Amino acid sequence: MRRLVSSKKLFGTAGVRGRYLREVSPEVFLYLSATIATYFKARRSVVGGDGRLTTPVLKSSVVTGLLASGSEVIDVGLVPLPVLAWSTRFLRGDLGIYVTASHNPPQDNGLKAFYGNGMEILEEDELKIEELYVGRGWVLADWDATGSYASAAHVVSEYIEELLSRLGPVDKGGRVRVLIDTANGAASLVTPKVLTELGAQVITLNSNIDGRFPGRHPEPRPDVLEPLLPIARELRVDAFLAHDGDGDRLAVLSPAKGFIKQDRIIALLAKEMLSVRGGTVVVSIDVGNAVRDVVEEAGGKLAITKLGATHTGMLKYPDVVMTAEPWKFIDPGWGPWVDGVYQAAMLTKLMIERKSSIDELLKEIPDYPQARVSVEVPKELKEEVYECLTTKLLEWRTPDSEILTIDGLRVNYVDRSWLLVRKSGTEPKIRIYGESLTYDDLKNKVNTLITEASKVLKKHGLGEVRIDGKIIP
Repeated sequence: MRRLVSSKKLFGTAGVRGRYLREVSPEVFLYLSATIATYFKARRSVVGGDGRLTTPVLKSSVVTGLLASGSEVIDVGLVPLPVLAWSTRFLRGDLGIYVTASHNPPQDNGLKAFYGNGMEILEEDELKIEELYVGRGWVLADWDATGSYASAAHVVSEYIEELLSRLGPVDKGGRVRVLIDTANGAASLVTPKVLTELGAQVITLNSNIDGRFPGRHPEPRPDVLEPLLPIARELRVDAFLAHDGDGDRLAVLSPAKGFIKQDRIIALLAKEMLSVRGGTVVVSIDVGNAVRDVVEEAGGKLAITKLGATHTGMLKYPDVVMTAEPWKFIDPGWGPWVDGVYQAAMLTKLMIERKSSIDELLKEIPDYPQARVSVEVPKELKEEVYECLTTKLLEWRTPDSEILTIDGLRVNYVDRSWLLVRKSGTEPKIRIYGESLTYDDLKNKVNTLITEASKVLKKHGLGEVRIDGKIIP
């Protein structure tokens, strides 16, 4: 019989995630959800999931665990992650649970938990939940105290209505043509409708929900999306927007220039938010100089946090204006959750009101060569490869270099270039991020790091290193 309880760490940087029937299973989710409900003393729980093939069975296990713990369950069905987070607050839940593996391959699945206000639970609570789970500390209700079950399929229309109300009236100065690729995922149900309601001419791509992700890999990274650019060019769109599998992420492409670095999108949003009121912009450690330049010029303050924890900035900084990491954006005035649908709507509204393409909106936003590369590494070699690469980063430093260790190792060099190496919290990969004033300098450094990783793998009898991602000029 499969072990239900393991001492292995369950939560990563983005909830629980792993290969189906290897790291995650119906049995695990049943008792884990009962543990989460026990920990939060949840009287009402809101549950939803993405479009993966294994989501129905895993969500059923979550519902069973919650009901068995005595919690009332409201099931919002197949919805994007932002809709589940919003629904948890809207339906006055004590707890929200969403079954998803976000941008991971189709064989994976996972789970994210949310407080009653829609914010992802903090790491300190995740650790306590794990401790309770490993100790079999879940509490099941007696026969006359099990929870009740109800569905709430109406939440999607109410989410759309409230989102449009939050954005306010749109001054429809110009007709904007947008291509939206929803990755055969849950956002197919929402984002095209929202952008159409705003007044955009919307063309959809990969908008049929299919948990095999036949259209493309669900991670909206440059090497995945740029092969689709000929479609955007032929359609003569003003912007090409793309989600991940559950709609919390958004990538933006220019039909003319290709993939737009996430830093520039974050900088554009920060500029808009700071024009309304001053305050602190919280970003993850892998964000670069474009955001810093824009925030400082606008008179704002910049705060750095680790990946997967930008939502904690809303607790730490009372004057927070927005929080973001690449692909992910939170407007605290809308809600404390990552919302790719809302981000797509904000950008589309700006294009409509200013009669501008995405390229025209970004004219005044700085642009630096940037690398976002992942090296596939067996879990048992992650630490060795990480130590090898971080040693190389430190070899390149000078006495004036700044070192950040809040999430991996980042070195800010005196010429304003920087490199970051960190272990992925969701996949068997080492992430390499960086930025430089020149493309050649950045390319040479990143290739050196890839070569060092390859040496470690070959030492252990493994073949050529497998990488994904791209260095963008």
